[in-house]
Amino acid sequence: MTGRAATGQEAPHAGGRESRSDLRVRYAETDAMGVAHHANYPVWFEVGRSDLMRELGLPYSEVEARGYFLMLSGLNVEYRRAARYDDALTLLTRVSALRSRTVTFSYALLRGDELLATGETRHIATDRQYRPARLPGDVVALLGG
Repeated sequence: MTGRAATGQEAPHAGGRESRSDLRVRYAETDAMGVAHHANYPVWFEVGRSDLMRELGLPYSEVEARGYFLMLSGLNVEYRRAARYDDALTLLTRVSALRSRTVTFSYALLRGDELLATGETRHIATDRQYRPARLPGDVVALLGG
């Protein structure tokens, strides 16, 4: 997404490789008022993160097969507007910060041109014993692409 969202807020994705994930709010994801429960947003972020990594040629399953985990170390969601049952949503995901042991993904959730939420997840790379580990150079290069 470039420029400004229909709400007049600055778009959080101003560069880098961006993935688009199409989502639809399911009935089970809503409360009695038909509003998507706040706990769904991190789940949707995982969809976007997985889609982006596949598009970069680095499925998360391959990262794990190579002996690394990207453990969640931080999560932030800024809710702006309610998503409702059966809304068609677009989730934009990108890597916003990358170091040898950490990666941050940022997200923008839209209904059409309306910005509903933004967020970010921070991850630390670990080995199979859950000790912090440097990601291989090719993994860092793909994530930084």
